[in-house]
Amino acid sequence: KGSVPFDDEGVKPQARRVVDKGRVRGYFLSTYSARKLGLKTTGNAGGSHNLTLSSSLTRPADDLDAMLRKLGTGLFVTELMGQGVNPVTGDYSRGATGFWVEGGKIAYPVHEITVAGNLKQMYAGIVAVGADAYTYGSKTSGSVLVERMKIAGS
Repeated sequence: KGSVPFDDEGVKPQARRVVDKGRVRGYFLSTYSARKLGLKTTGNAGGSHNLTLSSSLTRPADDLDAMLRKLGTGLFVTELMGQGVNPVTGDYSRGATGFWVEGGKIAYPVHEITVAGNLKQMYAGIVAVGADAYTYGSKTSGSVLVERMKIAGS
């Protein structure tokens, strides 16, 4: 679904690791953004292609039930709404729907709440990536367990 022979500028995309062993190894750059940064284009004008988020620490047994057990007590977000990311400061705030989890088990549904944080702390606070792969368009990821975020709503 996300395979392309070339990006929106005619550049051939290359398979690569963007983050490896917790370190950023590359960016998604068009020719314009690459030139501004003094770097080379990555063949990503128009966005990423066949992007997969995974972790070398993920085991096949890390399914959704295992991720909920790792969560213990907290919010399991199933849907995010709105645009609430400041790319300059990293501040993040989105409407959310999901389930409250207690003792590693879903307790009850929640809706009309807000989750907030800062991208730098959110990325640094990733505890686990599950083996329960979900594909949306050309993006694939397992559940992502983030250590701490603010929650508002009732």
